[in-house]
Amino acid sequence: MPSLYSLSGHQVITSLQKMNFVVVRQKGSHVVLKKQTDSGEIGCVVPNHKQLAFGTLKGILKQANISVHEFEKYL
Repeated sequence: MPSLYSLSGHQVITSLQKMNFVVVRQKGSHVVLKKQTDSGEIGCVVPNHKQLAFGTLKGILKQANISVHEFEKYL
């Protein structure tokens, strides 16, 4: 399993897609993903960079309402 400190934007996007997020649009290097839930729509923005900072990844997971442990299952 890859370390959370060395994930690329592409790896994060792929993992979120496994969790039923759908790519809605992209502007430059930033990809917007959304997921429809019973309580509404959840969205997050992922920069498609070679390596994401850990703080950036935590912010993405907070936007997506996903815990780090849950995210690790889909890597």
